[in-house]
Amino acid sequence: MARRRGLTPEERQLWREVVARAVPLRASGAVAPPLPDLAPAPPVAPMPAEPLRGTPAPVRRRAAAPVVDPVAGLDRAHPDMDRRRFEKLRRGRMDPEERLDLHGMTTERAHAMLTGFIVSAAARDLRLVLVITGKGKADDTTHQPRRHGILRHSLPHWLAAPPLVGHVLQVTPAHQRHGGAGAFYIYLRRRR
Repeated sequence: MARRRGLTPEERQLWREVVARAVPLRASGAVAPPLPDLAPAPPVAPMPAEPLRGTPAPVRRRAAAPVVDPVAGLDRAHPDMDRRRFEKLRRGRMDPEERLDLHGMTTERAHAMLTGFIVSAAARDLRLVLVITGKGKADDTTHQPRRHGILRHSLPHWLAAPPLVGHVLQVTPAHQRHGGAGAFYIYLRRRR
């Protein structure tokens, strides 16, 4: 178990000032007990300036958070639709009834266009539509971190949120003949 270090005299004085200015949440007549005088912290041995035996010291780096791709599991997701129809869809053997191309749009405009498109397609009782987002372009000219393919990454989130979630039965990446990784099939629910 690691030993806890004691407070320095400056830290004890600062704590006393904080406690003196504190206002209790409930009005009770209780007064906080004074802080006990703690023994000063034992001196800490200084770290050597160089690693021992001339070997470089290991550098501790924080593990990068894994990048979660919301599109990655769509093609392996358990289908909410008929299995045979789903396989036919994944293999590109079903033709979409309508298409929406979001290339070159801002995220706000693309979201609005997608919402209108899906609601309209559902009102016309269409079953299969294709939404083209593009793969995103790699731009290595800037040194700023930037997420590529923002529309592609945002589409599953938009479809899983109101008002679209009630219209969408299945989302899966399109077959190569309909755009591949830069496009998605959206299979819509039947109107009730």
